Amino acid sequence: MYKPFALFVGLRYTRAKRRNHFISFISLSSMLGIALGVTALITVLSVMNGFEKEVRERMLDTISHLTISDFDGRVRDWKKVMGLANKHPKVVGTAPYIKAEGMLIYLGNVRGTLIRGVIPGDEKKVSKIADRMVEGKWDSIKPRSFNILLGYDLARLIGASVGDKVTLVTPSVNVTPAGVAPRMKRFTVTGIFQVGHNIYDTSMGIIHMEDAARLMKMKGQASGVRIQVEDLFEAPFVRQQLQATDELNSYWVRDWSSYHVNWFRAVKIEKRMIFLLLLLIIAVAAFNIVSTLVMVVTDKESDIAILRTLGASPRTIMHIFMVQGTVIGTVGTLLGTLGGVGLALNLDTVVPFIERLFGFHILDPSVYYISAIPSDLHWSDVWTICIISFLLGVGSTIYPARRASQTQPAQALRYE
Repeated sequence: MYKPFALFVGLRYTRAKRRNHFISFISLSSMLGIALGVTALITVLSVMNGFEKEVRERMLDTISHLTISDFDGRVRDWKKVMGLANKHPKVVGTAPYIKAEGMLIYLGNVRGTLIRGVIPGDEKKVSKIADRMVEGKWDSIKPRSFNILLGYDLARLIGASVGDKVTLVTPSVNVTPAGVAPRMKRFTVTGIFQVGHNIYDTSMGIIHMEDAARLMKMKGQASGVRIQVEDLFEAPFVRQQLQATDELNSYWVRDWSSYHVNWFRAVKIEKRMIFLLLLLIIAVAAFNIVSTLVMVVTDKESDIAILRTLGASPRTIMHIFMVQGTVIGTVGTLLGTLGGVGLALNLDTVVPFIERLFGFHILDPSVYYISAIPSDLHWSDVWTICIISFLLGVGSTIYPARRASQTQPAQALRYE
């Protein structure tokens, strides 16, 4: 006798041409359903990972990996703080900054603005904004020049371009004989940048730190120190180590994950919900396996009865039909994994082909900052999907297999 007997018979049933073509059709549809669900899950999660990575990197073009600030918003000895931070082996760059809020006015157009005062040479060590200049030059902001760099959308919203003079109104006030008046200063637009992130392109203006200090009455002070580390994912660990030092434990040390924390949390929740929704495709295919095996058990009642009379135990019969369902689920999972991984790794080729074929852009470059669909395949996601799909396939065989094992030989052969 062939051993293991249950595996041999189960594989024979799987390969055999069935008299009932409808059962064969449902088996094929179950296999394709699992393959389609696995492919969709791997591809969609890879695309979501790609978008998350793209947006995170664009955010980090402006917010840096780590920030050290004081609780009152003023770091009085920022040079000492920079020196202490630079001692850490994972730190590759530091830069002071002054942040403020104000309003930009140009030709009657008024727009709320986030003002950042920087030292251009230091800022290059912690930010990529210098590489995102659309017009003008990064180094055009000099001490006491009162030049300003504007985000691309901010400049468009107020109608300003390079060479125009805009008025910046800050919350700081001047006390004059005529009363209290807000501080106002005219700046010359000497550059326009575009980082590809809506918040910063539509609301940020960059000036020299010395000009910001004069405007905000923060002479010799800074709002904080920005820090760049070798690996952005090590930023939380570096933050803990810096915060634990005696010299910096009185400061507020934050890493990039604490900025826009709601956005990162929303992305995680969205990924989890998309995963559960697409998992329903695999679940529906698994229910089709149940239907297939129930019909196979009904079709093979006489065969089951003969096997029982020849000495096959109920457990053996159960294993035979579990083999059938497991083969369907395993083949579907393997096909889906191959399709999903292949599609995720070649989206940069597949998507442009579809766009050329149908003559449209999925993400119009004139509307979206990210015009190409990014993909970032995580093998941990692939393994999770494969394991869940396999378990659903095996689990769907339990009820039909138990029903087959409970078949009574005498009743099944009564009318044969």
